This record gives sequence, structure tokens and C-alpha cells, in this order.
Amino acid sequence: MRTVLILGGTGEARRLAAALTGFRVISSLAGRVADPALPPGEVRVGGFGGPEGLAAYVRGEAVDVVVDATHPFAARISASAAACGVPLLVLRRPGWTAAPGDVWHRVPSLSSAAAFIAASPYDRVFLTTGRQGLGAFADLADRWFLVRSVDPVEPPHPPRLESLLDRGPFTVDGETALLRSYTIQLLVTKDSGGDMTAAKLTAARRLGVPVLMVDRPPVTPGVPVVAGVEEAVTFLRGLSGVPGGG
Repeated sequence: MRTVLILGGTGEARRLAAALTGFRVISSLAGRVADPALPPGEVRVGGFGGPEGLAAYVRGEAVDVVVDATHPFAARISASAAACGVPLLVLRRPGWTAAPGDVWHRVPSLSSAAAFIAASPYDRVFLTTGRQGLGAFADLADRWFLVRSVDPVEPPHPPRLESLLDRGPFTVDGETALLRSYTIQLLVTKDSGGDMTAAKLTAARRLGVPVLMVDRPPVTPGVPVVAGVEEAVTFLRGLSGVPGGG
């Protein structure tokens, strides 16, 4: 039985773990969320200690292939995975695409997003980029931020901030009511893709609220990338030496 290490924490990672019958599957979660949804099979929680730690874990568990199914913005673990010494597959859901009526501004990073806000006329900002990157906006003392995250926020963060603790999926009606009730002038989000948190984009379109979209970091050149769980299963079964492979 071949061993697959799934670097997870996403819905796609959980579905992949359930779909890989005939494999030994280990799912690794970063441990940044207090009560994560657990996938089937073996689960480990916590970091590896950098590229060397991940490579040592792969050797110790006799891992045959690693699947990077982390959040599209988990750049650090993705870089470590690319150097772990065994075949690597990246599972990334497609990013979002602007629809007619959308007013989107794209920026390459959270620091660029902060600079955009500082130069903009928008005073009331809905920040949905996660609590890990709030430090990028900490100097924007003249703007008010609504922040939504699964776990409580911690410093550094903007001084004028209201925090909402919530977990998707969200509805379009609920997001529309939220934007209205807080008089939001700008929505800031990462290009995470998927349906779980896409309702806010439809709500922004409804209300004419502009969106500041932070682009994804690039995938390591040369690493195969698939967009869905079925594609990932087909790829893994097609690898030489794995169950059902050639």
C-alpha cells in the first residue's frame, strides 16, 4: 500500500482523503484553526519546522507522493513541499473571475492592498483576508475595518477594528445584509476561489461595492497542478507504482 501525504486544511483536501481508497493517506493540518474539520484516515496537526523538517517526515513515514492541497495562499508550506524529495501534485481550486457589473481592483500582495486603501477614499472596509495577515493593515489608523475570521484576531492589527467570528459557507442574502448594515465601502479579499465564501462577491456586485482582490502567489514552476479532486485521484492512480497505476 502506497503512502500519500496530503497537506490539507481545505474542503478539497478532505474530499481527496476520502476518495483515495487503496492508499495509506496521511492528512497534515497546520493547526492554526482551533476546531478544524478533520478528514478521514490518519491526521497530524502542526508544522514541520521548514523544508528540512518536512523532508525528514516524508522519509520517516515512507511517503511516496505529496499532495499540496493547502489554501492557495499557504506559500510557505507549498515551497517546502516542492523541495521534499518525492513526487508532488498541487491541488488548487480555480480562482474567481469577475462577472458583468463587478468593480474589481487586483493587487499582488497584502502590503499592496494596504497601500491601495491608504491612497483611496474608502473609510469603511470589510477585510476578509484572514487574521494571519492583519499586520499589513496595522498602520491604517484613519480607516475603520470589519474583520471576519474563524478564530479571534490578535495584534498587530488596525486600531479601528470590529471583529466577527464566523465560518462559511455564507449566503448571498446574508452577505448583502452584512454589507448594508455596516455601510461597507470596499471589500478586500484574497483570490481563494471556491463556493464557500463567494457569496460576498455577489453581494458586492448587487450593491455596487468595489472589491480589492489579492492575487495568488505562483505555483512552483514544473510542478503538476490539477483543479479538482477527481483529477487528483486520476493523477495519483496513474503514477507508476501506486495502486491502479502503470
